[in-house]
Amino acid sequence: MKLDRFVLALFVAVAIAWFFPQLGTPGSAIPLKTITSIGIALIFFFYGLKLSPEKIKAGVSNWRLHLVIQATSFVICPLIVLIFYPFIQNEHQEMVWLSVFFMAVLPSTVSSSVIMVSLAKGNLPAAIFNASISGLIGIVLTPLWMGFFLQQQQSDFDFLPVYTKLLLEIVLPVIVGLLLQRVLGRWAAKHSRQLSFFDKSVIVLIVYKSFAESFSNGTFLGLGWEGFAWLCLIIAALFLALYGIVYVISLLLGFNREDKITALFCGSKKSLIHGTVFSKVLFSNAAFAGFMLLPLMLFHAFQLFVVSYIATYFARQHPE
Repeated sequence: MKLDRFVLALFVAVAIAWFFPQLGTPGSAIPLKTITSIGIALIFFFYGLKLSPEKIKAGVSNWRLHLVIQATSFVICPLIVLIFYPFIQNEHQEMVWLSVFFMAVLPSTVSSSVIMVSLAKGNLPAAIFNASISGLIGIVLTPLWMGFFLQQQQSDFDFLPVYTKLLLEIVLPVIVGLLLQRVLGRWAAKHSRQLSFFDKSVIVLIVYKSFAESFSNGTFLGLGWEGFAWLCLIIAALFLALYGIVYVISLLLGFNREDKITALFCGSKKSLIHGTVFSKVLFSNAAFAGFMLLPLMLFHAFQLFVVSYIATYFARQHPE
């Protein structure tokens, strides 16, 4: 197992934010807020260029599989975390719970889900369809889930600016990308590696900015190493519980091997790209934006490690 360089870059960005938070604060001479907003729009513009209607159409018909994956991402996972809400005893625990809940209501990943399903020889067209549609569903459902609790945290929370910003920074660029796909689609496919590097660079920049603001405001002071260890255990337990639930549902519904792999890999993963984008929109004026991303970063690292191992195991079972 190789250390994922993207995950390493994320934690390096956090370390830099710890030592040099001033570059990411609102008073910085570097306009990171504007840079990241433009970067997000470009990410989803390129996403629209690479979104293949033909491949999506090829995976549309298997509605039971799609229902399981989307229900796992946007209903089952949030409900697992919601069960523990009544046990919150203080503001710090509420902050930790909210950060985990934010991760739970995010859509599934796109690229890594498709890559892992391909490696394990699962249902690739269905994986492409679900990974693509999950992000679009998340634009609507993630703010709705979070809005209920953010209204309790922030009395001035308003849905209209949130959806307006999501429309301008995500939906509109995707639509423009789709419209220009015939002109620039081949170019995007040819330079997919460079575009992927650009996507990850923007995410690293957003992570730095979020953590820099949180460090400068002392948001992490109440966590400590013991709290961090507990958070790691919570994230691992949530992933394993989610993976187990999807596995049981797949058995009950009688999914074949390919559909079972796709359900497991797409249903149990959370998108770091969408998470960082949504955090920038939902918590743009909040000092705890970096704290909100910590569980997602840990989940992302854990899911890459575990699912990579499982995908390799499935691939060895069917080497042909």
